[in-house]
This record gives sequence, structure tokens and C-alpha cells, in this order.
Amino acid sequence: MQASRYAALLFLGLSLTACGGAEHEDLRPWMAEASKDLRGKIPPLPEIKPYEPVPYTAEALLDPFNSGKIEPESKGRRGGGHGPDFEARERRNNIMEKYPLESMKMIGFMNINNTPMAAIQVDQLVKQVKVGDYIGLDFGVITKITDQAVEIKEMIEDSTGEWSERMNTLQLQAQEG
Repeated sequence: MQASRYAALLFLGLSLTACGGAEHEDLRPWMAEASKDLRGKIPPLPEIKPYEPVPYTAEALLDPFNSGKIEPESKGRRGGGHGPDFEARERRNNIMEKYPLESMKMIGFMNINNTPMAAIQVDQLVKQVKVGDYIGLDFGVITKITDQAVEIKEMIEDSTGEWSERMNTLQLQAQEG
């Protein structure tokens, strides 16, 4: 057993000696020649520009905490450009403009001299109305009267102050009892 160990060590030593022989001696000068010009190059750091402070003038800027930033600007006239005529409403003295449409009922239809008219009841008051009359709290104008309904165009103001038109209808109410 010792002889086999001795033989294995001798074989290993001879094989290592054979690998270090003269056939690879040309490798060392070639490696030295090829690597003599190789140097790691690190690019230079970029030039640092000096800090230049920027002046801040808050007078010309909008304050972010001012409520005017979220509220619309005034358009000159109350409620925007296409609103109702407030002065004309103050000159008119129509009792039907003092009640909301929800409290009114159409209780009758008449055709007098080819002019359709409706009988509207609010509280204990009954009033005859025709096309063009003003009615309701939202600047309503009667646009059409039929035997079944009264059509009304109203002007309503939204939260931004813009005015828009809304159509509403009073239907003929059936007689109770």
C-alpha cells in the first residue's frame, strides 16, 4: 500500500513538472509585452459650477393660501355675463314671482281669443297666466301653455356664479273629490 502511494506521488510530481516545461515559456514575454501599455484610466471629475442664488420675489406670485385661488374672478356683472335682468324684475310687480314653483298647481286651461291661458293656484290665490308671464323664484318665464301643462324656462345660478337655463313644467292637477 505504501508502494502504491509512493507511485501516485511520483506520478503526480512528474506530471506537474511536465506542465511547467519549456513549451509555454513564450507565454510570459507575450503577456508582459501586451500588458505594458494597459493602465486603468478614470475620467476626470466634471467641473463644479459655483452656486448662484436666485432672487425670490413673492409680490408678483399668487399666494397659495389665498381663497381667491379657488374662487372664480368676478365677471363685472352680478352672477356672470348671461344672467337675468335684475332691474326689470324689481320694476315688475307680479305676485306669482314671490312663490316657488313647487307650491303652485295648474288647475285649469282656457283659450281666450286664440290665446292659451292657464289657471295657477298658489295657497288660496288663483291667477290667470299667459305665455311671456314671469313665474317662480328662479326668474321663470312661461314659454308654452297646453291643455295639460305649462312649460317654464328658469335661470339658475351655479356655485361658480354662472347662469344656466333649466326647463320646468307644471302639470294639470286632477280635481280632488
